[in-house]
Parts: sequence; structure tokens; C-alpha cells
Amino acid sequence: MARGINTKCLHLEEEEGCCNNYGSISFPIYQTATYAHPAVGQSTGFDYSRLQNPTREHLEKIVATLENGIDALAFSTGMAAITLVMELFKPGDHLIVDADLYGGSIRLFDNVSAKNGLQFSRIDCWKEDVESYVNENTKAIYIETPTNPMMNVTDIAALADIAKRHDLLLIVDNTFLSPYFQNPLNLGADIVVHSGTKFLGGHNDTLAGFLVTNREDISEKLRFLIKTTGSGLAPFDSWLILRGIKTLGIRMEQAQKNAFKIAEWLKTQKAVTRVIYPGLPEHPGHEIMKKQARGFGSMLTFQLESPEFALSILSKVRMIKFAESLGGVETLVTYPTTQTHADVPEEIRERNGITRSTLRLSVGIEDAQDLLEELEKVFAETEEELNGGKKS
Repeated sequence: MARGINTKCLHLEEEEGCCNNYGSISFPIYQTATYAHPAVGQSTGFDYSRLQNPTREHLEKIVATLENGIDALAFSTGMAAITLVMELFKPGDHLIVDADLYGGSIRLFDNVSAKNGLQFSRIDCWKEDVESYVNENTKAIYIETPTNPMMNVTDIAALADIAKRHDLLLIVDNTFLSPYFQNPLNLGADIVVHSGTKFLGGHNDTLAGFLVTNREDISEKLRFLIKTTGSGLAPFDSWLILRGIKTLGIRMEQAQKNAFKIAEWLKTQKAVTRVIYPGLPEHPGHEIMKKQARGFGSMLTFQLESPEFALSILSKVRMIKFAESLGGVETLVTYPTTQTHADVPEEIRERNGITRSTLRLSVGIEDAQDLLEELEKVFAETEEELNGGKKS
């Protein structure tokens, strides 16, 4: 009988009925760098923690189960995971990548991967003819869906068909929805990327990254690379992510409920010129997300009438924190222009719709009414300030 995802967040079916680790309910932190061998040619199964550690291995099995993959690898950060996946390619290889990506990914591709001889076509995968960009040296398609921060939604299954026709890898960053709401491998992707710092960890207290695959050949290559580069996740951080995953489902559900309420409230504000949330029926990707995901998540972006209005909001929030990152229990508001996308050239930001009036909201699990009351207060104070002290 298939296990539900909330059960998978807590239990590995293969370990049920066992009484390992002295019966400890919380999986132990194996804080060790190396392991003793009984004799030459004999091993406990672990040799050196750069290669593998029991705590990290347990976490990787949980994440692989959640994404319906055969293997997951845990990294020190999300960017470490993306950096390693780029090592699957060689100089001269061409990748088609989405135009609207997390700024750190764009920085990596433009300043490190390009230096190493990789070639990129940056396009709007959600609306352009992706297949027309495939050429003889194209090796992969790389997307986020929804994208960061403009929440563009790409049809994963349609891209998977293109990738398979041309023998390309399809790599999907699933950070915004987590495996609770979306499983790209089920839709034909070859590799799934996560910043485990975000929803998987869920508490803004550690960094992590993941790569998950359902292909043995890719797993073998990635295992060789993580062993060689040494970017695996440390034992204590692995334990923190394990602890966070236990509440993934209830956090995702509560945060999504809050996001719906805030999105609807933002639509009523005259200072807001656009609300971008895939859960809204008017979002162009709404129907695709209904088809390929089990929810819409808790990330939303909105445009304000002026940069001054945006900056004033950032200076006035109190319970809502003006901070980078996303996916934690606390609600965070981010200014992409100077934070997540600061290193992205201005022309690219503007092409993607990121302006000095753009704010991104990672909605947390606070009581929705408290979040709305803070937003109402901040908006009212900003309107009065910008109107010269006169209430509108």
C-alpha cells in the first residue's frame, strides 16, 4: 500500500519494525569525520564522512522517497548542489535555461559555468518555443517552476517530451513548491534541485541543498562528483533538515492558506499594481499548476505603484521581516533588486519584470489575521507618509 507524503516525511518504510540506534526516535547525529575498520578489506559501510555519513544518508533516503527518486544527494547549500550538477557537462556543451531564475543561479552560470566553457540560451521556457533553441551540442534544459521571483509556470511534462526527443537532461528546481506539492520526476524530469535551506528545513536555521534523480547512470556520476568535490552536508545540518522535514506537510498547508488570504488582500490595495500568485485564477500558469502540482505554495510577488512605496514598506514592517531567503515558518519580505537578484544585470532584471517597485513575499505560518493587520498598518502609514501626512 502506497504511503502518504506526511508519513514519508517521518518514516522510512525499510526501517520500520527495527530497533536500531538504541530505539532512538530522533535519528542520531553521527558527528564523526572517520570510521574504524575491523580489518583490511572490511568496513562498517562507512569510511570517511566526505564520502558518506549515517545521518546524511538517512536524510538522503527520506528526500529520495519524497521525490519518488532512486537517489538523493545532500549538499552544504542549494548553490553547491547546482554547482555540482553543472559538472555533468564539458566545455562546448549548450544548455537552455529559463530567463527568470534565482539570481545566484544566474551568477553561477554567467561567471563560473561560462568561464568553464558552457554555453547558455536564456529564454522564457513558459511561453517560448523551447525546441527551436535545441542544437547539436545542446545537453540539457534547466528550469524553475514557479520561477523566482516572477512566478512563471512551465509545463514540466511538455518540456520532458522535448528533452526525450533530443536526448537532453531535464533539470527542475523544485524549491518553491517542495516535494509536498510537486514531484517533477513523476512528470519526466531527470534531476530535481532543492535549496533545502528553504521549505525542507523550514526554520531559517541552517543551509542545505539537494539533487534527486530516478536514473542509475546519473546517480553514479553525481556520487563520484560529490565524493571528489567534498560538498556534502555536515552531520548536524543533516539532522536539522531531518527535523524540519517532519513538519513539511503541515507547514506547507498553513503557509499556503495564508498566502491565498494575503494575495486576495493585496488585490484590493490601490497602491498595488499587480499581484503574481499562481493560486489566483487569473495567473497565466494557474491551469498548468492544477495539472502538475497538488498546491500553489506560499510564494507571491507584487508590484507597487512606485519604488518609494516599496522602500517605505520595507522600512516599516516589524513582525514580517525584511530579509533574504524563503520557505521558513516566519513571513519574510524580500527586495529582489538589492537582495536575491543584485548581481543580475539591470537589463535582465527589467526584461524579466523585476523593477525597483517589486517585492517578493514568503508567507509563513503565523495567524493570517496578524499578518493582514500588519500589512494594513504598514500600507496606511506609507500612504500617509507619501501623501505629505494626509490620509488618503
